[in-house]
Amino acid sequence: MPTPPLIFVLNGPNLNLLGTREPQIYGRQTLSDIVLSLHERAAGLRLTVEARQTNHEGELIDWLHEAHERKAGAVILNAGGFTHTSVAVRDAVAAIAPPVIEVHLSNPYGREAFRRQSLIAPVSKGGIHGFGAQGYLLALDAAARLCVGTGAATKAQTKEQGIENGPSGRRH
Repeated sequence: MPTPPLIFVLNGPNLNLLGTREPQIYGRQTLSDIVLSLHERAAGLRLTVEARQTNHEGELIDWLHEAHERKAGAVILNAGGFTHTSVAVRDAVAAIAPPVIEVHLSNPYGREAFRRQSLIAPVSKGGIHGFGAQGYLLALDAAARLCVGTGAATKAQTKEQGIENGPSGRRH
């Protein structure tokens, strides 16, 4: 049996405070709660999740490089405040092969003006914003779809996601 694809889930500054930091914006679930739900979903998708959190820009960049070196199937990235300020994180995302899915618990486009620009969005595969903790699960589902060719999804899951080969034999 092949090794399940590895999905890095990288979290930036202040996400260690989830559940207590501005719960009216970010919700009451802790990062540990989110990671537990990711592991549960990943098992069903035949993925391996490696989740990390740091408050340090350089460490986040090192982890992005590691995802590349370890040939991760995808990276789910909530860079927190670095999203809006870090050219270095943006450049690291641009430099690696694994597709990066940007996640934000809140909808930055409905918040303060300084949060409305993501330096990461132009170099990421896509983004999921404003769905709270559920956004991480949506990102994991997207990562599974990106990894379909590597055996990450079962036939039933591929059919459910609408990406099976149709009568034409082409991918939809």
